[in-house]
Amino acid sequence: MGFRYQKRVNLGKGLGLNIGKKSISTSYRTRHGSIGSRGFSLRTGIPGLSYRSSWGKSKEGLLILVAFGLVYMAAVVIYNIALFLIFLVKFTYFKLTAHDDETDISE
Repeated sequence: MGFRYQKRVNLGKGLGLNIGKKSISTSYRTRHGSIGSRGFSLRTGIPGLSYRSSWGKSKEGLLILVAFGLVYMAAVVIYNIALFLIFLVKFTYFKLTAHDDETDISE
């Protein structure tokens, strides 16, 4: 049996860089499991028990990881646009009501 070297560098918010003896890969961890360029794992409620599957030798794992990142980024952009629209509606409403109050006072 040979030696095995593995190191994980945490990049924040669940993202990590996995460094091995021969290669480097990325992964994203949540409390429900992890997904990476080499496969995924799902955690169960039973400590020490998990399900693990690999993507195989092809590049489909990397494509799925990129797709997951794009979906996440799209969700963040949509969320921020929604917050901006809510702010804009509130700002416009308060500007209009403040303008109406000024005309009532001046009359």
